[in-house]
Amino acid sequence: MATLTLAKALNQGLRACLEDDPKVLIMGEDVGKLGGVFRITDGLQKDFGDDRVIDTPLAESGIIGTAIGLALRGFRPICEIQFDGFVFPAFDQIVTQLAKMHYRSGGRVTLPVTIRIPYGGGIGAVEHHSESPEAYFCHTAGLRVVTCATPSDGYTMIRQAVRSDDPVIFLEPKRRYWEKGEVDTAVDLFGIDPTSHGPTGPAHASAAPVLGLHRSRVTRPGTDVTVVAYGPMMATVLAAADVAARDNQRSLEVIDLRTLSPLDLEPVFASVRRTGRCVVVHEAPGNVSLSAEVAARVTETAFYSLEAPVARVTGFDTPYPPSRLEDLYLPDVDRILEAVDRTYEF
Repeated sequence: MATLTLAKALNQGLRACLEDDPKVLIMGEDVGKLGGVFRITDGLQKDFGDDRVIDTPLAESGIIGTAIGLALRGFRPICEIQFDGFVFPAFDQIVTQLAKMHYRSGGRVTLPVTIRIPYGGGIGAVEHHSESPEAYFCHTAGLRVVTCATPSDGYTMIRQAVRSDDPVIFLEPKRRYWEKGEVDTAVDLFGIDPTSHGPTGPAHASAAPVLGLHRSRVTRPGTDVTVVAYGPMMATVLAAADVAARDNQRSLEVIDLRTLSPLDLEPVFASVRRTGRCVVVHEAPGNVSLSAEVAARVTETAFYSLEAPVARVTGFDTPYPPSRLEDLYLPDVDRILEAVDRTYEF
């Protein structure tokens, strides 16, 4: 086990991908000599060469279009989009080409393209550098959408994503890049189908369990309220759970979705059937969002277990604000605990 930042864990995961498969390529703006704007690809071009870690022009549509062509020829491209707000010039390629070719070809064509997108706020950045565009991609059939919250998940999930034969939108919570955690860099992922619900081979019969790419996780067991979050909000929700236990004697069960499309909500349903209350948290605006989808499915599936309507804590339905106002925009511990209180007052 090693103690790594999320940024370093992703770097090590990408290194492992390049070592495991000569068909894996990394491409994006400044990913080579500079090592990426957040240094996630630091040192990879030096060790693997500029024909496998490729600096591209500032043209996101061109990056994704080129990756599609490479995938059609048998490669496994990993594309880096520097910031969340820069993905939109590539939106046409992602939605109208990348997401549809497998279906359009009747399953004869696969497009194993992984698109890494640093997303979310909290870093004091300017416009187009702090957005949460996940709902756009989750709405698009043909894409898999996942997000990591810890260094351990960052290391394993990026490797699982690159091994998937489907296109994967890999969302990285940029304000958590420098947070540290334990990572098992020796873990064997080849006993796990990257798109399955868990281990499929004998490799993990006696080892600590490694979740499949599309599994959610109960991060903190609890008995009173189910709190669902993902990505950058996980640390905030866990802090709220600590405060609730200390000040209000309330036990929050915290679930990290990890996978946004397809959603794995069975752990959420099971939790709500025990707690009777549910709060969903994310940074993105609440209108037509992941929280709305989770709330709807919880209501459809566990209605008779609910003691109160599902509460949501989200960003506001406005463009992302100037950096001096982002602390007012982003969900915090107080807003989460207020929503928990509302479920008790109903």
